[in-house]
Amino acid sequence: MLKIRLKRFGRKKQPSYRVVVIDSKKPRDGRPIEEIGFYNPITNRSQIDLQKAKKRIYEGAQATKKVQQIINYLERQN
Repeated sequence: MLKIRLKRFGRKKQPSYRVVVIDSKKPRDGRPIEEIGFYNPITNRSQIDLQKAKKRIYEGAQATKKVQQIINYLERQN
C-alpha cells in the first residue's frame, strides 16, 4: 500500500521534511516513489503539489495524519 508521509532531512535539532509518496513497508527515509512537497515545522512553511497529492489519494494512497493536516491547511489558503 502507498502512503503519503514525511521524510526527515536537515540538521540535528533543526528538522525539515519532504512530503513523499512511498510504499508503507519501506523505512521512513527510504527511497520514495515521488516527492510532492516539503514541510518546515520551525518556520511553519509548507508547500505541496495538491494536484499530485489528490491524484495519489484517488489512486489509493493514504496520507498520514500530519500530511492530511498540511493538505487541509493549504486547501483553506487557496
